[in-house]
Amino acid sequence: MKSTDKNFIERLQRQEEDALEFIVDTYLPLIKGVTYKVLSPLRNDGVMEECINDIFLSIWNHSKKFHGDTTDFRKWICAIAKFKAIDYYRKAMKKMELTSGYTEVDPEKSAEDELIILEDRKELLQLIDLLEPVDRDIFIMKYFLGLKNEDISIKLGLTKASIDNRIYRGKKKLSQKATNLKLGGSVV
Repeated sequence: MKSTDKNFIERLQRQEEDALEFIVDTYLPLIKGVTYKVLSPLRNDGVMEECINDIFLSIWNHSKKFHGDTTDFRKWICAIAKFKAIDYYRKAMKKMELTSGYTEVDPEKSAEDELIILEDRKELLQLIDLLEPVDRDIFIMKYFLGLKNEDISIKLGLTKASIDNRIYRGKKKLSQKATNLKLGGSVV
């Protein structure tokens, strides 16, 4: 028996391999779209491919936890794809953060100076994490990946003016939040 639109969920839960093949054939474009939306700022196809494979492995391993129809299944795999892609994005950003910290070692600076720079960078990342997701992506692409505003606007599908405005407002927000932290206020 082959998997169809009517029986693929039951066959997947029984761990029938043809059900996974059916899901890959049917939902790969959707999974790629969700994954690309999250991971495109990284510009790394290897990470994207690995993430997509991990998404299908997760669908396979957790299929018995799913209860619902094909509409619910579509929502379920989109949620899995989104959260897996976010995990991969965070891992890649942490890796990038660590490697960029090591490449910028200046022999003219003391160990204390280097430590202060690393702590400042960590604080800045924590502040950036408080921004809205789009603004956070813009700041990471601009200041950590070194992309130009035009490139960022193309990646995110926004106008260059919108990117410029978001950077301006984001800097103001970060400045206010940093001031609140230094004054002992709470950051909301």
